[in-house]
Amino acid sequence: MKVRTVQVAELSALQEIERAAGRWFHQVGMAEIAEDEPLSVEELTRFVEAGLAWVAVDDEDRPVAYLIAERVDDALHVEQVSVHPDAARRGVGRALLEHAAEAARAQGLPALTLTTFAEVPWNAPYYERCGFRPVPEALLGPELREVRAREAAHGLDRWPRLAMRRTL
Repeated sequence: MKVRTVQVAELSALQEIERAAGRWFHQVGMAEIAEDEPLSVEELTRFVEAGLAWVAVDDEDRPVAYLIAERVDDALHVEQVSVHPDAARRGVGRALLEHAAEAARAQGLPALTLTTFAEVPWNAPYYERCGFRPVPEALLGPELREVRAREAAHGLDRWPRLAMRRTL
């Protein structure tokens, strides 16, 4: 699987990947999440301009998955990772996470962080298999605490959520 930097011209493809991947949430009774719109092209552009947006591409160099990140506290924070269902269960998400881990190491950062749904099988349990561990609320850094507050304000805390960290 080839992972490379996202091109601005591909941002609408990332939105489509997000919509397709989101449909899985219907299976676990989370229709609001399944129907939630992806980030706008303008919002995604911010990650591209920061050099923190990557895609996994197929043999024809078409995006099948993406990961966007930003620095939060002392870590590279995975803001979103989505894999198109047609490319699922092939190690694509893991390849993107490994690419992000290498980017964090190159920046001298000691960890990756993310926030996720605690009880969705392809969320927290998957990330645990990828080396992430839950971070107790009391140990969240100030910026990660802000991320969680924004998520709560967006209504994501209707379902159990948690922050996770992978030491590099």
